[in-house]
Amino acid sequence: MNNLKNKCGLTLFGLLVIFKSFGQIKEVNIQTKSPKLYAKVELEITLESTWDNPYLEEDIALDMKITTPSHQKLVLPCYYVSGESGSPSIWNARFAPQEVGDYTYVMELRKGHEVISTSNQNTFHVGKSNNKGFLHVKNNWVLQHDNGDAFRGIGENIGWESRTNDDSKYFKDLHENHKYNYNYMLGSLAESGGNFYRTWICTWNLPLDWKDNFNNHRYTPSDSYYNPSAIKKIDSLVDLSESLNLYMMLTLGPGAYGVSDGGYANSTAAFFVNPKSKIKYKNRLRYIIARWGYSTSIGAWELFNEIDNVQFRNKDKPIAAEDIVAWHDEMSSYIKKTDPYNHIVTTSISHRDLEGLNSIASIDINQKHIYNNTAIIPQTIIKYEKEFQKPYVIGEFGYEWDWSKNFDDFAEGMDLDFKRGLWYGLFNPTPILPLSWWWEYFDDRNMTSYMQSVRIINDKMMDSGDGHYKPLDLTSGELEAYAVQCGSDVYVYLFNSSESIQTEDIKLVLDTVSKVKVEAYNPENLQFDHMGKLKVKDNQLIVKELSLQSKEQKILIIHM
Repeated sequence: MNNLKNKCGLTLFGLLVIFKSFGQIKEVNIQTKSPKLYAKVELEITLESTWDNPYLEEDIALDMKITTPSHQKLVLPCYYVSGESGSPSIWNARFAPQEVGDYTYVMELRKGHEVISTSNQNTFHVGKSNNKGFLHVKNNWVLQHDNGDAFRGIGENIGWESRTNDDSKYFKDLHENHKYNYNYMLGSLAESGGNFYRTWICTWNLPLDWKDNFNNHRYTPSDSYYNPSAIKKIDSLVDLSESLNLYMMLTLGPGAYGVSDGGYANSTAAFFVNPKSKIKYKNRLRYIIARWGYSTSIGAWELFNEIDNVQFRNKDKPIAAEDIVAWHDEMSSYIKKTDPYNHIVTTSISHRDLEGLNSIASIDINQKHIYNNTAIIPQTIIKYEKEFQKPYVIGEFGYEWDWSKNFDDFAEGMDLDFKRGLWYGLFNPTPILPLSWWWEYFDDRNMTSYMQSVRIINDKMMDSGDGHYKPLDLTSGELEAYAVQCGSDVYVYLFNSSESIQTEDIKLVLDTVSKVKVEAYNPENLQFDHMGKLKVKDNQLIVKELSLQSKEQKILIIHM
């Protein structure tokens, strides 16, 4: 009997040891007192478990299993905050509710594929807010918030904050100026009517998974799996963007994938096919979604910047396109499976298409970059959106890409392209207007404020057509022209690209009306000039002898 008792005691002790080694959710506390629609609801979870690396889902993972007021089932990844293996540790959940009402949830702890602990079911109530919600694709012209409001992105690249040592030949001092931080640049963008920007995670900016050698005084070296100073900066960037009503395209990049940086790939080509590299990248995506996916200011996840340049980094031995396309298919599918908010997913090329890349179902928006040829932006957008039946965005554009040149030698050309690239986007089917590069240079030339001119017409278009756009044919002689009908108003963009004054008749076919009121908008001084009422004969409106100076732009607004 005593032997049996001892055996039972040992068995019970052994089971307790095994249970403790696997894990237990000890406490769940909601940190948000009054949860609101589309706003961050934060929860703190205390658990005790063992792990080798708490950032790896295949080692240990915590999920928040949510039932919405409409009985939709969501799975939200949670993220590790602090604590040691085998001792109590702190984890967080950040959730943005997309419905008003009562939510129920449980926390579920996994080791590998096995669920080892589940919390008690809890509830919270979500009230209304003024937030419009997350951005999603509506059509080739506009995005749409969760609440149904249409949105078009107007902005620029703000790729990074100032670096410690910049390699620009002519603008080193400008690019190293500490003035160029997110607080200043995003504040200026918002003041100027912008609502969208694109920024990078890389070795010198938001260096999430790099240890040191940042070339940026804002970050502190660390042996942590994810750099604490980078995490803090991304937290503050998201908060700042929300406070300014700005939306970002966050370029995720490959992260620190090389063996020397703690990765598994001994080459860039290996990164796209190495199974361990893929698992590491998915864990990176999971952490990013868990920590920042709640924010409605995340307008889009961009997997890579100019993937074709990565492909041809070694010109003698380019990476196989099929490997890159398969990787993008796998990673974009993983995002769609993991991100409960269905954020927009994109990636970009410089100028070389990869067969199959534009057709990946889980990539919502295709994208390329155009330099030295701003004039082809309209035809490029139209070509790609027709061919692949999804929105197309020019994620970078500019008069010149080569930073070894002195832009001041052709500053007027830089300025003009900055302006007309925005107008080309506004009058063509793209939901995010072309985003200029060289943000410091244009700020120094007081060009950022020009976006206000474009924003004025954008808002009128939105108000007129409630996000609906209908391109119209017109004739304009030697003037470049585009016409779009929004509701009962027609907007016409005119540009004189020649070196001399051009005087032309503008002819436009309209719906059956006898008279219309026409006004002309000068984007340089934001002035509207009333041209009076004009007759429409046989559905054709003719604006006679309209003159534009060399390089002048003008907008006509026709009220029917």
